[in-house]
Amino acid sequence: MQARTTLTVRQQRLGSELRKLRERAGLTSTEAASLLGGPQSRISNIEAGRYAVSADRVRTMTRNYACTDDAYAEALASMTGTRPRGWWDEYQELLPPAMVDIAELESQAVSLRVAVVIHMPGLLQTTAHARAVMAESVPPMRQHEVEHRVSYRIKRQAVLYEDTPTPYTAVVHEAALRMGIGGPEVARDQLAHLLEVSERDNITLLVVPFGEASFPASGQPISYASGLVPQLDTVVLDSDHACVFLDAEAQLARYRAVLDRMEARALSPSRSRDLIRRVSRNN
Repeated sequence: MQARTTLTVRQQRLGSELRKLRERAGLTSTEAASLLGGPQSRISNIEAGRYAVSADRVRTMTRNYACTDDAYAEALASMTGTRPRGWWDEYQELLPPAMVDIAELESQAVSLRVAVVIHMPGLLQTTAHARAVMAESVPPMRQHEVEHRVSYRIKRQAVLYEDTPTPYTAVVHEAALRMGIGGPEVARDQLAHLLEVSERDNITLLVVPFGEASFPASGQPISYASGLVPQLDTVVLDSDHACVFLDAEAQLARYRAVLDRMEARALSPSRSRDLIRRVSRNN
């Protein structure tokens, strides 16, 4: 069996979940391999995501590991096999791998939650706003690099407008509304876009106003993608230097709590729209 040379987040996640199940069952990789009828190296490579594994084999492994959660086992089985090519694959040679993985993660999510303080949520940005953000990167990107990233960001937004759109909740601090990125015209168009998309049934936009002293987050954007089962949820932390994917149970619980508290501090959807209108009038 030929090992993969590049791994997607999905492939790595399947391997890590199988490793968690094995360790909870108190089995070594050698013992697990014996139950599966193969060498220890096969288990190690499957858990590392380097080897493909069939759905039936994953089901066998979950039974060997005494997993009694059928929904979880079937969700793992659904992650196997050859992944159909997605539109994001065309960006594999153009963007950092972790950035490309975000689109695949969003496409598979049951629901999405995000929270931002300074910038607009990526899935709610206009093309002009996204271009203005990319143009301020340090070190500066060449124009074609800016355009690659802008087109990628806009294509990611399709998950919100499909026939069965993904439920999406975004918490935005008032600071982001007043940044004026790209100048007055771009800023007004961005705010108008927020008002328009916030009327969609699948999008909930909540604004945390200035004066809300108790605020449980830093300026780092947080994205929470819900999987087919809670065990397959993923947190993405975005920074200037990298995207970090988190999936440990304690990490997921922590960021669910952070997002819950941020949403509780925010205005209602209707009051959030009122604040956006007031900011827009003052631009």
